[in-house]
Amino acid sequence: MTDQTQPPAPMDTPANATAAELDAALPHILAAPKDAAVVEQLCFRPGFNKRTFPEALEFTPDRGVTTSAGETERWLAAPWMKLEDGSPDLRIQVSILPRRVMDAVWRDRAGTPHPGDTIIADLDTSEANLPVGSLLEVGAALLRVTDVFNDGCVKWKVRYGQPAKDWITAPGHPALRLRGILCEIVEGGTVRTGDAIRKRAAD
Repeated sequence: MTDQTQPPAPMDTPANATAAELDAALPHILAAPKDAAVVEQLCFRPGFNKRTFPEALEFTPDRGVTTSAGETERWLAAPWMKLEDGSPDLRIQVSILPRRVMDAVWRDRAGTPHPGDTIIADLDTSEANLPVGSLLEVGAALLRVTDVFNDGCVKWKVRYGQPAKDWITAPGHPALRLRGILCEIVEGGTVRTGDAIRKRAAD
């Protein structure tokens, strides 16, 4: 599966959402399920600006996200966050983007790339619902929500517009984590589309 599985925006739909449109979408976004969300799409990034959309991926604590054939993501070779020794930061192994946010910002699906997040799910990723340290069972894997805030990179602004970038960091919005969450892989396992994402109670 290599297509983006989403239809292009209608011809009369502006390429980028306005600030007013994004703000109007906020109540719907915040009404997303708090738990037991479904993995709607998986994205694998073998290199810069490269994406595939497999039905299953392997999550491993040491190698990050891999295919069933053992191909590694760019996180292992070229992470955007590194530790002092140059090794990839474990806190950014997996990104989860709320599907309602993706629907709000990614309007020109024929002309702009998929956001590239590992998991797309209809999930409330706010701090109130998933505080730092929360454990998520996803398929056979276990993830931990990290303290790294995803503020939307320059590419997010270029692809989806300045309003989409400003919306993420607007007053009162950082705690909503509109750009989704970043997670560390605690326990490895296979994750498939259709798997549930469930919060695990603290021990």
